[in-house]
Amino acid sequence: MMPLNYAELGRPQIIKRIGGSPEIKKHLEDLGFTVGGEVSLISTLGGNVIVKVKESRIAVSDELARKIMV
Repeated sequence: MMPLNYAELGRPQIIKRIGGSPEIKKHLEDLGFTVGGEVSLISTLGGNVIVKVKESRIAVSDELARKIMV
């Protein structure tokens, strides 16, 4: 298991755990990040990461990406 921001670019990953406070978990869930869901790291850009989740591209901070374990 590793944080999302260390995943291989373009390779689909399965979310295994989401860490952080209940507010952070809820925010990530609202964005579409759920345990068991598929996510792909598209690119890293100036401390942020762009990911594909549920057919959408979303930019999240490096700090949030570290809370998503794949």
